[in-house]
Amino acid sequence: MAAVSPVGDLDVDLEAFEGPFDLLLTLVLREELPLREVELAEVVIAFVEHLAARDRLDLDACGEFLVLISALLELKARGLFPDEEAELAELEPEAAAEELARRLAEYRRAKEGALWLAERLSSSQDRFFRLGPAPLPPARPEPAIATQPPARLAEMLRLLAKEPPAVSTAHMALEYPPVSRFVERWRSLLRRRARLDFDQETAGLSRVEIAVAFLAVLELASRRELAVAQAAAFAPIRITRPSAERSLTWTARSA
Repeated sequence: MAAVSPVGDLDVDLEAFEGPFDLLLTLVLREELPLREVELAEVVIAFVEHLAARDRLDLDACGEFLVLISALLELKARGLFPDEEAELAELEPEAAAEELARRLAEYRRAKEGALWLAERLSSSQDRFFRLGPAPLPPARPEPAIATQPPARLAEMLRLLAKEPPAVSTAHMALEYPPVSRFVERWRSLLRRRARLDFDQETAGLSRVEIAVAFLAVLELASRRELAVAQAAAFAPIRITRPSAERSLTWTARSA
């Protein structure tokens, strides 16, 4: 078939083969060159360039080449689908041609899809995807501030330029009354009464004054000028004269 082919002077340069087209056909038919390794599209391009270099269009050569390339396409398609080779062999020539055309169309769509995916991958190769949970939704944007007149803005800037007033800490200062004042107060009360209740006598005073009053009680107790008694923890504190200490019996119930 290759010797009588009108396209026998066609030379092809492929990855798997380089030489005359009729020799390529011979090697393929003898199964010395796997057809799946032959790029038939390159063969078609070589034939079109070969026709363009000639002075006139050879319709016989075109028809013969179409028959040969169609046969090669059918053989290659059967090689791509070996499991369905028997099914194609049972079909009529017209039905087999339609089935082959359908499969070639599917192959073309798959190839176009592969090219589209390759382009998408090439255009996205500089992108990096975050691995992990999705980030929190963005916070709500702050409302935009309305446009203010320049005079108002200048007034605010002048206020910011002023030296701020000094912060007063006078309210934080603690004044401690002298212990001697409460010492005299307890002495005066004990001269008039034999028994006193600490909570009642310090009612209305500040916490600092109550603390100083208690210090005065401890000072007088260390001098044995008064006696301090408490029936239980957190019970009222009783203050008495030293002479009355032995005559008083305090219980939790009386407290």
